[in-house]
Amino acid sequence: MKKLYKARRGVKFDGVCAGLADYFGLDVTAVRLCWALLTLFTGGSGLLAYLVCMIVIPREPG
Repeated sequence: MKKLYKARRGVKFDGVCAGLADYFGLDVTAVRLCWALLTLFTGGSGLLAYLVCMIVIPREPG
């Protein structure tokens, strides 16, 4: 079974976007862009969601 982890490679800040990109098989740049647009157009809610993901999603083992 596939698990969601924060990535250890290709990380810019904490690995949340890279981990989501790995999990869903997407380009990490596209995930980062979507997250930035979400943050911009929702008055900062994307930033709050990112902080929650930083706390909740475990770091990739190894």
